Amino acid sequence: MNNYIELPVRVHSVIHGYDNDNQLIIESIGEKQFINKLIAIRRIESVSQEYLLVKLTHGRVAYWEYDESYEVVASKLKTC
Repeated sequence: MNNYIELPVRVHSVIHGYDNDNQLIIESIGEKQFINKLIAIRRIESVSQEYLLVKLTHGRVAYWEYDESYEVVASKLKTC
């Protein structure tokens, strides 16, 4: 069993929590370049057609855009 998946990703946005009005605090990052990254499987919360939802430190989460097809990502995760 593999604990990591390698994917080309770039940060789309980071969710820092909620403000006093219970509204999400979202930081738009919008990195330009994809970089290859080894991602710990335990950090991945979900996968959509375009994004990985990934756990960060301090209770934050981030949307990472990936540069593969959904089918390729799903296949890689199934082999882990």
